[in-house]
Amino acid sequence: MILPEKPANEIERLKSIESYHIESWGSDKDFDELTMLAAEICQTPIALVTILGENKQWFKSSFGTDLKESSREVAFCSHAILDDREIMIVKDARKDERFVNNPLVTGDTRIVFYAGVPLVNPEGYALGTICVIDHEEKELSKNQLNALRILGKQALHQIELRRKLKELETANTALVEANTFIEKFAHRVAHDIKNPLTSIIMSADSIQKKFQSEGDERSVRLINIALRSAKNLVTYVDNMLDYSKKPSSLLSAHETFELHELFEKIVPMLNAPQECKISLSNSAQIKSSRIALEQILLNLFSNAIRYNNKSQPEIHLGFKEDQHQYYFSVSDNGRGIEKDLLERIFEEGFTSAEKDRFGKKGNGLGLDAVSSLVKKMQGKIHAFSEIEKGTTISFSLPR
Repeated sequence: MILPEKPANEIERLKSIESYHIESWGSDKDFDELTMLAAEICQTPIALVTILGENKQWFKSSFGTDLKESSREVAFCSHAILDDREIMIVKDARKDERFVNNPLVTGDTRIVFYAGVPLVNPEGYALGTICVIDHEEKELSKNQLNALRILGKQALHQIELRRKLKELETANTALVEANTFIEKFAHRVAHDIKNPLTSIIMSADSIQKKFQSEGDERSVRLINIALRSAKNLVTYVDNMLDYSKKPSSLLSAHETFELHELFEKIVPMLNAPQECKISLSNSAQIKSSRIALEQILLNLFSNAIRYNNKSQPEIHLGFKEDQHQYYFSVSDNGRGIEKDLLERIFEEGFTSAEKDRFGKKGNGLGLDAVSSLVKKMQGKIHAFSEIEKGTTISFSLPR
């Protein structure tokens, strides 16, 4: 008997086998059907799907025998994987110097004939074989050999499929954990934001009453603006907290609302300079995702303010509709965007090298998120810009 050599890529091969977690699979009807078919086609009493580990080979499926594994040193599979491009055929193991005195030949298993197809994965590693065994000398026809090769491909396909399923399960577990973390994080952040907002509202209420008693109408008006903004922000945080629990509702929860009401809610949240003029062309009743549209407009308005270099910034929300679509446009009179950059502003990770009107370095326009949200709502988005004349971001949403 000649002990088999180990493949040159043995270390990498074993690591590849580990990635399949094959030992945890248990019994599998798909593999049993393949070995039964192999035995029937090749007219042999035994057929196996084997996996060759570091010290043993174990049988993923075994037709015609109760054995579940064997030592690697005596495994025919150990020789078969050394030439992973062809079927290894042993007509009579009793006359083959590699298997003379092999206990699988001389013992109760009485292997005489063997034909094994190496199962080579996409990375090029031979994992094991699909093989047929007989207790007497035998030859296979050309058709039988071709059928055995085809069954080998099917066995490998089943192995690869299970690896992909395992990877998906792992990824899904990680995703669930990430979503749980995000939800908990959102709750914590919402709590941290709402506490000071509540204090601000309570303090503003007290100041408002003081100014009302003193008849200071201008101060009362300013306090009303602050109160409205703080209360809007509390509602906004509550809405985002709800959507963090069920993200799909961000797009699916459609409601009917007036555009001018949404506009009037958003503007106080922008912290726009006093000299900034923000206008709306006309209003209409819209049926869509209010929170999604609010997110889009907040982002576009904020960018139009931040990157406007004019002493009197002007931002205008245009709107029109037809039978099938809503059409929105946010236009400004700012510095504009160069043509080569205009083509990239909706790309993920795009950042602006320009400083904003407050002297801060740009850290991204967030337009990739806007574009993604519009597309998820089955809409389209487009940008047009002229240097020193301004930029217009237009997007459409289905009715």
